[in-house]
Amino acid sequence: MAEAGNVQECIALLQGLRAVRQFRPQPIPQQVIADILTVARWSGSAKNTQPWEFLLVRDRETLKALAALDGFVKHLADAQLVVVLVMAGENEESETYDEGRLSERIGLAAWAHGVGSSIGWFAPNARTTAKQLLGIPDDRLVRTAISLGYPDEAAQRARPKPAQARKPLGELVHEERYGRRSDS
Repeated sequence: MAEAGNVQECIALLQGLRAVRQFRPQPIPQQVIADILTVARWSGSAKNTQPWEFLLVRDRETLKALAALDGFVKHLADAQLVVVLVMAGENEESETYDEGRLSERIGLAAWAHGVGSSIGWFAPNARTTAKQLLGIPDDRLVRTAISLGYPDEAAQRARPKPAQARKPLGELVHEERYGRRSDS
């Protein structure tokens, strides 16, 4: 548990996480990668099955080939590191939940070091090709790849900003029964 003085720092870290899809060509130190993978390893999973393995990809040609596949994966091309989540493929429903938790924790661990990330997914028709490119066995499930790298702030500032801010809690929170709005 965080000490009282650190709580606001933790909350700021959680609130500050944003998808980063444009990266500087600066390598990520091995200790930072080790920290990210340690946090990933300690992520919770249904019945503690830990149905994952992590495939680290740095090769530029492989990243470009993965980024060309169908899905939301274009940002993989310029990442300094991509973590492909290789799931056991034994229980798709619970592994989907576990994969989401795992993805978010990888992003948060990276952000704690100032490393940006974005969660990508391969479209169903591209998953077999992704597995072939990476030598992943047919019985495993691959749909998520997380790009990592130091944010290219200049590129981010140049991007148009969406006009929509976060919805207020009053529009999102219900009390006791759906439709009973919170005062939050």
